[in-house]
Parts: sequence; structure tokens; C-alpha cells
Amino acid sequence: MARIAPLDAPFTADVAAQLATMMPTGVPPIALFRTYAKNLPMTVAMSQWGRYELGRHLSLTLREREIVILRTCARCRCEYEWGVHLMVFAHRAGLTRPEIASLTDGVPDDACWTTGRERALIQVVDALHDSSDIDDSLWQSAREVLDEPQVLDLLLLCGWYHAICFAARAARVDLEPGAPRFTDVRA
Repeated sequence: MARIAPLDAPFTADVAAQLATMMPTGVPPIALFRTYAKNLPMTVAMSQWGRYELGRHLSLTLREREIVILRTCARCRCEYEWGVHLMVFAHRAGLTRPEIASLTDGVPDDACWTTGRERALIQVVDALHDSSDIDDSLWQSAREVLDEPQVLDLLLLCGWYHAICFAARAARVDLEPGAPRFTDVRA
């Protein structure tokens, strides 16, 4: 049960306007965004960064972005955000069932990861999650496949989704209807 009940329609004009900027046209706002909207100034401030992280200016590809997000969410055990991203982006990112299972419970050396670049993304996410740092050896191997803007985007994308996972988990945001569950990829 949600610790912070999300706002329900009808929304005030300012809340409706903000939520409209956060969702595709005609798609109702997800529970997480309706929860954030309880603090509208915060929601407005974070929306700009969220648009960057999910937008065309990010130096990582859509597939790479989703690998980082899904791994981060899985490591944080945030079924809510993991499920939303799986439902909305996994197909567009071309992620296979074995890759999704590996991102959820596997390791970077799983056979489904055939490129050093994708393996490096997962290794960096794991290192940041485990120690809030990257050792020199991993840094060097990541830099062999990622340029400086890509590394910076990777670091901040992982950190951004840690913050989102913290909020979604601690607020106990109810799972979105129809969103995958962790058990779906383990079955």
C-alpha cells in the first residue's frame, strides 16, 4: 500500500499542465508522477533532468540507456520502475528475454552479453551500486569502449535512477497495472 497516495484526477490546472509534460499525449500519468506531483516545485525541477535522461541528447543509445536503467532498478529491487521501463521501452530497445533476465538477476558475464560495451555498462552499474565508486581497472576498461561524455552520462543516469528507485520504494508506489513483475522473468 502506498505511503504517499498519488493524486487522482481531476487535477488542478498547474498539476494537470505539469503531468501533461511528463507523459505522451493521451496517456494518463503513471502513479509515480502523480505521487511526485504532491510536491509540485520538486516535480517541475526534476522534469527537465528527466527529459534529458530519456531524450535524444543523452550520449548513450536507447538500448544502452535501458540496460543501465533496468540494471539499476533491479539492483535497487525497485519492481515499480523496472516494470514501467520494461513495459514501455524494452521492446524498442531490442532487449531479449535472456538479456532482461540477466539484467534482473544475472551477471555481466552471462552469455547473452556479446559486446564489451554492454558488459561494461552493467559492470559500472554494479560497481556504483555496490561501492558508490569504480576501481581503476574497471574505469580503464569502461574508457576503452566509452568516451568521456558517455561515461558522465552513464554515471549520472545510474545515480538518477537510484534516486527514482529510492523514492518509488520508500513511498511504496503501487505497481502499474499490466507492468511486468520480477517473477515474470524468473518463470
